[in-house]
Amino acid sequence: MFRPMRRFRQQISREECIRILKEEPRGVLSVLGDDGYPYGVPLDHYYDEESGKLYFHCAPAGHKMDAVLSCDKVSYCVLDQGYRREGEWALNINSVICFGRIRPLTDRAEILAMVRKLALKYTDDQAYIEKDIQRHGARVAVLELTIEHMTGKLVNES
Repeated sequence: MFRPMRRFRQQISREECIRILKEEPRGVLSVLGDDGYPYGVPLDHYYDEESGKLYFHCAPAGHKMDAVLSCDKVSYCVLDQGYRREGEWALNINSVICFGRIRPLTDRAEILAMVRKLALKYTDDQAYIEKDIQRHGARVAVLELTIEHMTGKLVNES
């Protein structure tokens, strides 16, 4: 169903892909938007090692949510910070692309648990997290991406 990577010599391991998903703060979620146009939106994410799923927090209404409810097939792309080899100008970047099915969570307790996990990726300030959940927790939505196919590769800018 999914194409094999054409430039397979540049392919990185599944373990490296997961490391990037866990460590990098954000990526771009691509959905099928209005009138069949692709819609890519940058989002923060949380990779749950236990389930192997990605989670995103968002507003419960808008272009992204309409697209997700209309078609659950999505892709999500994450880039690492890259590095330069000594004496070279070109940046070497690892990228990960996940393809899968996405759905909004419906259980409020599960939503708030995922919001906490996502927030802890960015700050360990428990007081801030709880205050933000008190202010926005009733209105926040969480999307769950079940990964069906994942590839990663190292790309050199030169």
